[in-house]
Amino acid sequence: MKITVVGGGSTYTPELVEGFARRADVLGLTELVLYDIDKERLDIVGGLAGRILARTGFTGKLLLTTDLDTAVTGAAAVLIQLRIGGQAARLTDETVPNKYGIIGQETTGPGGFAKALRTVPVVLGIAERIRELAGPDTWILDFTNPVGIVTRALQHAGHRAVGLCNVAIGFQRRLAKDFGVEPDRVRLGHAGLNHLSWIRSVLLDGEERLPSMLEGDSLVELATEVRMPATLLATTRSIPSYYLHYFYCTDEEFRNQQQSGGHRAEAVQAIESELLEMYRDPLLNEKPALLEQRGGAYYSEAAAALVTSLLTGDGAHHYVDVRNDGVIDGLPDDAVVEVPAFVDRDGVHPTEVPALPPEMLGLVQSVTAYEILAVEAAVTGDRKVAQRAMLAHPLVRQWEIAEPLLEELLTVNRRFLPAFFPLG
Repeated sequence: MKITVVGGGSTYTPELVEGFARRADVLGLTELVLYDIDKERLDIVGGLAGRILARTGFTGKLLLTTDLDTAVTGAAAVLIQLRIGGQAARLTDETVPNKYGIIGQETTGPGGFAKALRTVPVVLGIAERIRELAGPDTWILDFTNPVGIVTRALQHAGHRAVGLCNVAIGFQRRLAKDFGVEPDRVRLGHAGLNHLSWIRSVLLDGEERLPSMLEGDSLVELATEVRMPATLLATTRSIPSYYLHYFYCTDEEFRNQQQSGGHRAEAVQAIESELLEMYRDPLLNEKPALLEQRGGAYYSEAAAALVTSLLTGDGAHHYVDVRNDGVIDGLPDDAVVEVPAFVDRDGVHPTEVPALPPEMLGLVQSVTAYEILAVEAAVTGDRKVAQRAMLAHPLVRQWEIAEPLLEELLTVNRRFLPAFFPLG
């Protein structure tokens, strides 16, 4: 059993390695491959990965490589976690929109669109090599943001792909801790799109607990966690994903970005530098606590558990990004939705999702339209399609902003966008 991580030099990787180490026997894992184009980072992160595996008694092989073909040949599953352009590109995603009075964010809005344009062609190129060298039945798990757009691109190109996000599992683990129970006893009615979802049901051993959570101190705590007014949660009778703060509290968020003078990219750059320095320590053989500040909590658990279900057929319950096919009424079948599902060797089997109320469905439909156009723009390099995508996004909309903002985003990302700037 060979599993490959594309983007193995990421600071997330040690957490992912721990997840696979815990499941090595169940999976029959004989080879774990970390691939990255940055050899220096790969060697640093791979060194810690090797020490983690040694500590856990892993008897298989760990391979570090900068050769994609070597990495994916014969793989049973490939996880993709990339950041094209690194944190420097993320900083432009977060800051350029602010110049036009728009929120800067790396996965949604125009910043997320810029990231999608950089990322989709690269991921599709990697997926083609996976298809050729590992076979069309190889599972591709995408943790590369914007997950919904990247997963849609993979599925439209005919790849066996499923997207993964840590938002739902993070809430599940947090609520299970509050209830004092094991996580598997908590099931969330989590539905929507990636980074645009709501929890409309919280079942503990089959008993609905959400109504009582949307009252008193519990409501205030939840509202604080997702950075939204308690009255909003009470009105929608839901726990919105914290990414909905950008949609529901847009002006407030823009003021915060203007006043803070800093963006998440700058903080992450500092954390990554410190993490890499820690990873160099030859005595370190477990993920450091600082990694929790990097984001992506429970990624290792979600990713390793999902791979295990796909390859062993254990039928476990997950929260994943999959093709809609009627799961959420009012969306095209080929939309990529984020919903609960049971997973086995045959793939992902979404559970039934109650119809979204109008205020949620309308927003989901609007962002779905944007995602459809975003994939087309990323693949074709068509400026007109890119302009339409910007117009479709609820956080942009206005033509007097969409046109110049798009041109600046394309210009600052020029070296990553050969489809828009062909040679010659």
